[in-house]
Amino acid sequence: MKSILGACGVLVVLIGAWFAADYLALFSQSSVSTPEPVPSDVPYIVETFVTGLEVPWSIAWTSPTRMLVTERPGRIRLIEDGVLRAEPLYAFDDVSVGGEEGLMGLAVSPDYAMDSFVYASYAYEVGRDMFVRVVRLEDRDTELVFDKIIIDAVPAAQYHAGSRIEFGPDGMLYVTTGDATDRELAQDDASLVGKTLRMTPEGAVPLDNPTPGSYVWSKGHRNAQGLTWHPETGVMYQSEHGPSVFDGPAGGDEVNRFVAGGNYGWPRVSHEEVLVGTVAPLTVFTPAKAPGSLLAYSGDAFPQFYGNLFLGALRGEALLRIVLSEDGTRAQRIEEIVSGMGRIRAVAEGPDGAIYFSSSNRDGRGTVRDGDDRIMRIVPAE
Repeated sequence: MKSILGACGVLVVLIGAWFAADYLALFSQSSVSTPEPVPSDVPYIVETFVTGLEVPWSIAWTSPTRMLVTERPGRIRLIEDGVLRAEPLYAFDDVSVGGEEGLMGLAVSPDYAMDSFVYASYAYEVGRDMFVRVVRLEDRDTELVFDKIIIDAVPAAQYHAGSRIEFGPDGMLYVTTGDATDRELAQDDASLVGKTLRMTPEGAVPLDNPTPGSYVWSKGHRNAQGLTWHPETGVMYQSEHGPSVFDGPAGGDEVNRFVAGGNYGWPRVSHEEVLVGTVAPLTVFTPAKAPGSLLAYSGDAFPQFYGNLFLGALRGEALLRIVLSEDGTRAQRIEEIVSGMGRIRAVAEGPDGAIYFSSSNRDGRGTVRDGDDRIMRIVPAE
């Protein structure tokens, strides 16, 4: 009898969680439906992992218990065994922070166990001009030491500076660049602006890039800040900010499915518009959600999430779950699974299979809450 009552209690919790998600999904234009839970669904809770950060932009791990976090003002912070170290592991002295730019992307070498390398991207100024640079640092456990510049002088601006960096399954480093508020450059094959770049870990152009001698992997981007790869198909997906009135109708945030050499249309096309020769978005958000990150879940902690995309929404102030169609070419269902935390920037899968995400309420656009900014995580309910 006790086991029957316990099972009924779990079922009630599951149905309640899914009902809440379905209610929130009504406010998302892209939502389709919310399914009934199945017995294999793992109940979850959202808990605070670390507080007291300042605009955490990227999250990466060097071991199951050691997390690195970039803060936009220019610091790389260390969280070990769930404790935030008081002093930065590394602090840049030439980071430009005046708009949306700053210290942004962070990635750990795929060969970290042998080379101890960590990569970071940040904006800096030379006179009245702004650029983005990707650097490599050597991790010596108690400090990071500068190693080399991977790519430099990518044109940027206070707004639309990119700059998510991630290593793909092919071992190559991918870098998103914004249009630097000079949108026509997004279609200019000779410019690195408004592109997705692909390079070797040493910063060289791979021989199999679409255009020989060019870093450009795709073009026609306004300001992409999410990169991820599906765990089964290896297909890359990317999230991108849409227009903000001054450069086009508000909304039109995108999630894109990627092909090498693809033209994703900006500024020739946006929202649900279709243009021959460009790749249409997998899904579009209007009103804007302001997607700051993207994750394809590959862990086994939550079987119901496997292969789903998770999008951190800044303006939308939510963590969105995107269930893909079987062929991965469209969004079958979209729902808010976390809200009430403010602006969500980074989202990453931990070595434990938990889903970690950061608030960005101290970025000048959010409402600061006690303990902000913070990193939270979705973990199985006990």
